[in-house]
Amino acid sequence: MASRDRLRPPSNNTLTSSSSTTSSAPSISLPRVASYQLPSTGIVSYLPHSWIPYAELVRLDKPTGTYYLFFPCIFSTMTAATYTSSHPFTVFSTSVLFLTGALIMRGAGCTINDLWDRNLDPHVQRTRHRPLARGAISPFKAVAFTGVQLLAGLGILLQFPTSCLYYGIPSLLLVLTYPLAKRVTHYPQFVLGLTFSWGAIMGFPALGVDVLTDSVALKTVAALYGSCVSWTVLYDMIYAHMDIKDDVLVGIKSIALRHENQTKAILSALSTIQVGLLAVAGSAYGAGPIFYFGSCGSAAVTLGLMIWKVRLKEVTSCWWWFKNGAWLTGGGIATGLLADYFIKMCRPSMECDEVLWEDELSK
Repeated sequence: MASRDRLRPPSNNTLTSSSSTTSSAPSISLPRVASYQLPSTGIVSYLPHSWIPYAELVRLDKPTGTYYLFFPCIFSTMTAATYTSSHPFTVFSTSVLFLTGALIMRGAGCTINDLWDRNLDPHVQRTRHRPLARGAISPFKAVAFTGVQLLAGLGILLQFPTSCLYYGIPSLLLVLTYPLAKRVTHYPQFVLGLTFSWGAIMGFPALGVDVLTDSVALKTVAALYGSCVSWTVLYDMIYAHMDIKDDVLVGIKSIALRHENQTKAILSALSTIQVGLLAVAGSAYGAGPIFYFGSCGSAAVTLGLMIWKVRLKEVTSCWWWFKNGAWLTGGGIATGLLADYFIKMCRPSMECDEVLWEDELSK
């Protein structure tokens, strides 16, 4: 993500030598590494050998990025469901579509990223065995595969109301340009935030609410989107600390490089913004107390714990908090939203029972 997609497990290895150099990466002489070996464990190991390069290209065995892309979608869906009192089956089917779309579009984003970095990855030890970097897939085949993924994503998008097309398609511009951002600015995490948080916009139109004509929905979406952008910058800044040494050598920019000595202060500010905007979103659509306690409260606690405990100089610590933070913070927010939704859905029945009970007592 922050540099070279941020969606794979870390490695303590550094840069490696290459027999050839390119205009996009410096010539670096470092120790040799072992040759590529086919996966022996995990879901990818069960695939036919000819499929493995494509599965690796979309990071099929590394789902953390898919979760981070999906959570803003579920936040928005549950918020819209509470606002519109949507039927549980509609909410469930919409969530499944969003999860499928997140899986497909995350894969497309990884493929696009690797196309941009195909001349850079061979010079970095932990990326030199990627399919494009090692020559297992040609750039032409990768472009064709990207087209297939984008068509599949369009197929998912067409399952939603027609208005979702107008809200969803503009996000492709961000998907295509993010890899460029890490070459020209120290703040590519903000571009990534705009990209990965797009799902925070989509829940309302997916449930039939036009954000541009409904003032409550517009205020809610604006605050929720801003909250998710802050969250993305936060977790990817932690991830960027794993790549600082490599990024310096190959010329990749990141917020972690720019503000290496102020990271925890910036993380604290981002977490405050995230939780604050989340509360603003809840206030905009009329969330109940369980939302503020469950969603906002859990986010504040888990983010505070992460910022306190993460050891930014240790790759394994950064990776653990990046990987598990998706479920600690994202899961907590989603659980609070889900509880708030069910409480609202049950409230009319409870009020009806109270009226009947009062009638019985009055007889």
